[in-house]
Amino acid sequence: MGKFTRREWRQIIITVGLTLLVLAFFFLPLPKYIEGPGEADNLKTFVSMPGHPDKHAGKYMITSVALSQARPVSYLYAKLNPIYSIESVDDVTGGQSNATYDKVQDFYMQSAINESIYTAYKAAHKSVKRQYLGIYVLSVDDKSPFAGTLRVGDTVTKVNGRHFNSMVGYQHYIQRQKVGQSATITYQHNGKTRHATRKLMRLPTKKAGIGITLTDNVKVTAKPKVTVDPGQIGGPSGGLMFSLQIYTQVTGKNLRHGQKIAGTGTVDGDGNVGEIGGIDKKIVAAKKAGATVFFAPYVKPSKLLLKYEEHHQTNYQLAKATAKKYAPNMKVVPVKTFSDAVKYLETHH
Repeated sequence: MGKFTRREWRQIIITVGLTLLVLAFFFLPLPKYIEGPGEADNLKTFVSMPGHPDKHAGKYMITSVALSQARPVSYLYAKLNPIYSIESVDDVTGGQSNATYDKVQDFYMQSAINESIYTAYKAAHKSVKRQYLGIYVLSVDDKSPFAGTLRVGDTVTKVNGRHFNSMVGYQHYIQRQKVGQSATITYQHNGKTRHATRKLMRLPTKKAGIGITLTDNVKVTAKPKVTVDPGQIGGPSGGLMFSLQIYTQVTGKNLRHGQKIAGTGTVDGDGNVGEIGGIDKKIVAAKKAGATVFFAPYVKPSKLLLKYEEHHQTNYQLAKATAKKYAPNMKVVPVKTFSDAVKYLETHH
């Protein structure tokens, strides 16, 4: 074999360099995430209730946001397409590791399912019980006296031997204690009961605290039995739509009348619908799936919020503006409660 000439070597180097640039453009991971429209999945495939199938035409759809690590090509696409957004890693994960972030999202989803079952069965006047287990640990402040002891995923069941039936109950009790005062926390870690005694820290509010962010951990049991498998979807935003699917099956009512109905929003034990993120992207996902109705949370902003965010948009306002641009034939319906959504379906066929 003969030697390459200088010109041939130059051509080889240029070809290899261009190949590497092309590969980097498509595959090089960047320290950013891209959020865009996800899927709008048929909830009939998520909810199983033996003896109570959903045989009615149409479907309820749970909408999601697609999240992926940025590559140069997707970063450029997101820059050019206003429905996509570029997010920092901390904005997406809250500074948590991927494993911890996934654990929190899974809990949010299971919590949303529990509240959905409770809301739907209560509205249908069916047998349902809601047991308050304690406060679920979402994160632990580095400065917390309980750091290294309490972990994300633990459930605090008692403080100084006292169990409360709400997150607010725990908060009020702890805040009545003095900063620096010892407190004994009883908690569940991987199914085992543990205890830890530490001094309470001073919170930014100047009151005493444990130094964690938290949410409610509840267990719901219902008859007839219902199981919900969310697949790979995480987070709390499917609560409203799960409630509608479960309510339709447990009552046997035909609320959809053949319509494809999408939506989003959290739901609590009282049936209140809460706001979520990425609703503009969910509108586009619903449009692609053929939805003609979209339920959007509406929470009236406080005067204090409007004072600091002059251009604040509610979920409903953003959803309606997005639909006007991307889905002009879709009806965006504001809902404050689960019953708002049911009433709309009962009166709009």
